[in-house]
Formats: sequence, structure tokens, C-alpha cells
Amino acid sequence: MTDIEIHGSCDPRFGAVKDVFVANFSDAPEGLNEQAARFSVVLDGEAVIDLWAGWADTARTTAFNADTLAPVFSTGKAVMAILMATAVEAGQVDYDQTVASLWPAFGAAGKQAVTVAQLMSHQGGLPGFSEAVDPALWFDPQAVLERLAAQAPMWEPGTASGYHPVTVGYLANEVYRRATGRTMGQALRQDFPDLDLWIGLPEGEHGRVAQMRKPTAAPSLGPIDPIKQAAFLDRGSAPGGRGSAEWRRMEIPSANLHGTALGLARMLGVVAKGGRLEGRSVLSAGTLEQLTRERIHGPDKVLPYVVSWAAGLMRNDGLDVFGPGAALGHYGWGGSMAMADPSHRLSAAYVMTRQSPHLIGDPRPRRLLEALYSAL
Repeated sequence: MTDIEIHGSCDPRFGAVKDVFVANFSDAPEGLNEQAARFSVVLDGEAVIDLWAGWADTARTTAFNADTLAPVFSTGKAVMAILMATAVEAGQVDYDQTVASLWPAFGAAGKQAVTVAQLMSHQGGLPGFSEAVDPALWFDPQAVLERLAAQAPMWEPGTASGYHPVTVGYLANEVYRRATGRTMGQALRQDFPDLDLWIGLPEGEHGRVAQMRKPTAAPSLGPIDPIKQAAFLDRGSAPGGRGSAEWRRMEIPSANLHGTALGLARMLGVVAKGGRLEGRSVLSAGTLEQLTRERIHGPDKVLPYVVSWAAGLMRNDGLDVFGPGAALGHYGWGGSMAMADPSHRLSAAYVMTRQSPHLIGDPRPRRLLEALYSAL
């Protein structure tokens, strides 16, 4: 064990979870000892665990606290999926309508039949650029959208999933903007103001952001082919300047959400608790079913896994990275995680500053979830 100072709250029933949280600072799997982390669990609408510890900066001068924001990278895709579902709930978009019906230019080069559900479940065939680009391009969203709209899909849409690490955020945000008149970042602040979650972080909030410690190794993608190369490995596969002020200000729903574990757990509670968030209805049963049902299941063309995709959420089926239940959620680069288990009316989220090479299933949140389920 370690003398790390633990803050927050933990229902006594979940004392074993707190023990694991502490152990992750001194005896973590794979030597991934924490620098700072937070783990939050909402059960039947109540926060039963909300623990944090460590330092928000690499110089260890600023404590990680309840207001510290963590960049969660692809874990933000879970929030992106829920935001799209709210537009479905409002009747502004339908999962079965084509993207081109809202955005005619997208229908070029064989993409005219791609539906919103297929786009959200990584079936659209645009996991990256077919020709390498300068990383600076990502900071010009209109140029990104024009290039992706004109690009031919890298496989026949609707026949397989291929994880879109970054592009899906630009594409989904454009669909959402055309359908609703707002960006996802605007909607998140206007519709969920009590959640400390941000897609596009205002300059005045930047001082709250924790410094990340990058992984010491690259993720394992299996055999590399042109699709994986475009998605992850080209020089321009991701924006440069992650951690810069410009990056934080940008709205990239797939990649640069900043938030707290508690905010993520509360947002995922919408999925866990029948579409409700603290007394108000966010999604009807019908929309929730459309959000969470399986859209495609098979070997992913980018991730080295067999994946069951819902409309933007990963289903636990076969992956077993969200505990033992019938859960859904998303992981982010380096280890962050947010999940919901409707059968237990439970949602949880984990953020940290020391990143691991794991694309999904980081061992630190996995063992927190194991302890959590053992205590239920």
C-alpha cells in the first residue's frame, strides 16, 4: 500500500473498491502506478463512490481535486452517442435516415446510402484520410468535412465496422449541427449545465486541466494494413498539439472532451437508469433501445477485436471490459472509461493522468469494476 491521501466519498459497502483504488497508486497491474485518478459510481441515481487522489501536474505542486478536469479522449464518444440520441428523441434526426439527406455533399463517392446509425457505429468507411494530410488540417473543421465528404469509403459501408478514432466526431457533429442548429459542444453546456463536461473548453477553464503522462509504448493494432494506417498511424491520423490551448478550445466530440469522472458517470446514468437523469426524462424507452441495441457485430477493421457496436457505444458482449454485466460504454486513449449497466441501474467512470498503451480494457479500471460488481 501507499501513503497517498485519498479524497471523496465511498459507501461502506464498497470498501473493497476503495482498497483497489488505493492499491492502483502503488501496486497497479503492469506497473501502471497512478499519478492521479478519479473513480465515480452512480447506483440508481445516487453517487455511491466518488474517490480521487494524486497530483494534477507532473511537478506535483497542484493536488488533483474535485474540480480537476481530465482529457478523456475517446471516452467522450459515449457522451457524443447520448447527445445524438437526444436529437433522435426530439425528432430532429432519425437513426435510419441517410447522412446525405441532411448533408447532400456527404453522398459522394458511394456514400449516399450510409445511415446515421451506420455512421455512429463506425460502418461508414471513413476511419481516416485516404491520403496522408498535415496534422494542422484538423484545426480547420470545414476543410476536414469537405475532404471526408468527397472521399470514397475504404470498404463497403454497412458490411463491417472499422473504428473511426477521430473522424467520427467531426462527422457526427456536422450531422447534429445540420439537424438541430447547434453543435454538440453547445448542446452539452445548454442541456446538461450541471455536468462538468466540455466539448470545446473555454480558455477560462484551462487552468483546471490535469497534465497527462503519455504511454511508454504504442497500442497493439495487430497486422497493419492501409485502413489501420489511415486510422491511427499516418502522420496526420490525429491532430497535433494535444494539450495545447487551441486543442482544448476545439470541438472534437470523438477525441477532446474534458471532464470529471463524476460528470461522466452521471451522464452515463441516462443509459443506466431508463433514460432519466436526476428526475428528468432525457430519453424515452424507444430512443434508449435504438441507442443501445446492436448495430453490427464482428471483427473490427481497425481495432484488433471482435466488437458489438451500438449507435456510438461499445457493447460489452464478448469484450468483457465493462465488468461481468450486459453493459455499454467507451474507453479512451490511455485508460479512461465510462460505462452503464441498465440491468443493475449502475454507471461508472474512471479518469487518470498516467496513460497506458491499452486501446480498451485498461487493467486499472477493470479491476475497480471487478471489485465493484463483487460488492453488489
